[in-house]
Amino acid sequence: MTLPLANRHAFITGAGSGIGAAAAVALAAAGATVTLAGRRLEPLQAVAGSLGARAGAIVTLDVTDEAAIAAAAEHVEAAHGPVDILVANAGAAASGPFDKTERATWDAMLAVNLTGVWLTTRAFLPGMVKRRSGRVIAIASTAGLVGYPYVAAYVAAKHGVVGLVRALALEVARKGVTVNAVCPGFTDTELIAQSVATIVAKTGRSADEARAELAKSNPMGRLVTPGEVADAILWLAGSGAASINGQAIAVAGGEVMTG
Repeated sequence: MTLPLANRHAFITGAGSGIGAAAAVALAAAGATVTLAGRRLEPLQAVAGSLGARAGAIVTLDVTDEAAIAAAAEHVEAAHGPVDILVANAGAAASGPFDKTERATWDAMLAVNLTGVWLTTRAFLPGMVKRRSGRVIAIASTAGLVGYPYVAAYVAAKHGVVGLVRALALEVARKGVTVNAVCPGFTDTELIAQSVATIVAKTGRSADEARAELAKSNPMGRLVTPGEVADAILWLAGSGAASINGQAIAVAGGEVMTG
């Protein structure tokens, strides 16, 4: 049986845990060779171990490092062939009142969440355009579609990702490449664990109470799972999504509705 993503090469940032790791498993199961990128080696190695023969290269890098991304792109394409599917997933979150947000926090949120997507896309897009084939999938957030209090820098960055996706999608629409964003709601990842810890520290609530409070934002009354987000990524990577372009797809149980 021919797998739908056989002979495809996927590059995933933030691949060591959460959504990135789930996407790696889903794409590999569909036949893609999956290259894993992230800041920490051990989690990447653990994910690679679960992919078996579908594991491509392991690359430790910071998505804000332009030279490192360019070098990684050259290395992984030489080793495993052109990258057909880019999942720009690396991200970070910080919270606090707007008037207490330091410039360093603002800069860091934009650097990782927005500039990192731009740099990674810029490294792989020219090859996709040349081959007239490719999928760029940026992991934004429902924070790229609506506002949330106390995370102004994060919301600004994620709105930027959605804007970037929409603009770039139109540039490459006739060049065989699609560009889309997946916008998860509160998802059961390390970022949520950090949010829970912050709520516990600031309010004295238990961890279970903090998680329940976050889950209330989802009309389904629960956190989204990384696997559910990975399913959306898998769909966008496949042939069935060939006409899906410039979209920001919420995976949030109905918390955000766009049309």
